[in-house]
Amino acid sequence: MEKKKKFPKIPFDVKKIGLFVAAVILFFLVMDLNNRLNELSRLSAQEDKAATVISGLQRTLISLETQVAYATSEGAVEKWAYEEGHMARPGEKLVIPLSPPGATSVPLFNPIPTPIPVANWQVWFALLAGK
Repeated sequence: MEKKKKFPKIPFDVKKIGLFVAAVILFFLVMDLNNRLNELSRLSAQEDKAATVISGLQRTLISLETQVAYATSEGAVEKWAYEEGHMARPGEKLVIPLSPPGATSVPLFNPIPTPIPVANWQVWFALLAGK
């Protein structure tokens, strides 16, 4: 007769298998939670950077709106007309001072700096010392 091999009987316990399956599911849930927390941290840092950029851009926008409001005001137009446009209001006489005939204008003198002579030993010392 043939002898059949008998495999050892493994006890099958539903509670142990259920606990193992629950532990595996819990492990994957914790890993997913960890990934989500890392993503939240990264997105929060990006939000802080974006908020900083946005506040700077809002300040720039307010400054530019102020400049536009001044540029379109009557005061700015009058200032430009008097200073750069050489215009006058009706009834005013524009006076441009002229120099008397034969007068020479004062030349503008821009002094040229003269280089200070440096001794050879000072040049070599600066090169060797790395200055």
